[in-house]
Amino acid sequence: MDEILAQVFQVGFFAAMIRIATPLLFATIGELYAERSGVLNLGIEGIMLLSAMTGFSAAYFSGSLWLGVCAALLTGVLAGALMGLLTVTFGLSQHVSGLGLTLLASGLAFFFYRVIFGQQSTPPNIVAFKPVAIPLLSDIPLIGPVLFNQYALVYWALLLVPLTAFILYRTPWGLHLRTVGESPHAADSAGVSVAKIRYQALMVSGALMSVGGAFLSMAQFNAFTFGVISGRGWICIALVVFGQWKPWRSAMAAFLFAFIDALQLRLQASAVIDVPYQVFLMMPYVLTIVTMALLSRNARVPAALLTPFRKEER
Repeated sequence: MDEILAQVFQVGFFAAMIRIATPLLFATIGELYAERSGVLNLGIEGIMLLSAMTGFSAAYFSGSLWLGVCAALLTGVLAGALMGLLTVTFGLSQHVSGLGLTLLASGLAFFFYRVIFGQQSTPPNIVAFKPVAIPLLSDIPLIGPVLFNQYALVYWALLLVPLTAFILYRTPWGLHLRTVGESPHAADSAGVSVAKIRYQALMVSGALMSVGGAFLSMAQFNAFTFGVISGRGWICIALVVFGQWKPWRSAMAAFLFAFIDALQLRLQASAVIDVPYQVFLMMPYVLTIVTMALLSRNARVPAALLTPFRKEER
């Protein structure tokens, strides 16, 4: 036990935990926007993968990492708009539409990557984002290296949580979004366009998911691989449920998963516990599912989630 604690209570461990949590924060908050509007966006895994590919490709050929982030953002917005077309305009099943979008986006990612880069023995790579130390704050003992010597996208992810809480609970648009997700007919009666709000939520959702995917291929790694997402999108859906559709709780769920993931990586590297490495790999997923099952039994689901809006139906 002492050896395990020694692995945890290190500045490097918590700094790594923050980095691991960053793509989860982007994607989880993105999914939260979609679900609070009443749409379950199961296209998250495919959106993250396709955005990771487009962002990496744009950065590779332009030499600009931020141009790559913009390309990923555009990819996510278009994917969110497509999800809106299927579920809002056509009123199709959100489950089927989301899974179809994931399959489509994943297939496009694989196809265009092969078209652009071919079959290379050595995968192409880029110069990834570098940590940006914030003057003075990064010199604070313990906290400084953990929070204030990170990638620029990490800072954006951390700011995203309070910003989302403010938008949802302190702005008219946030009120409209929550009303559409709870009672779309009441929102429509008050003059709120349900379709417009849901489209906007899905496009914001896709944009945030795309940044999470781009972070993996352009910051955490310096290359795109077909396994770069590794199920993180599906985990983010569980994290939203775990967080009971609230920004702060969902963020805490993302940090919990990141903590367990960082721990299993440390335990693998240190060989403190002599068990097959597959046990460590499955640890974050199993513990997240168990914790979600125990703590989310009484979670209050947005009332209109999964329900297409039709004016003629009351």
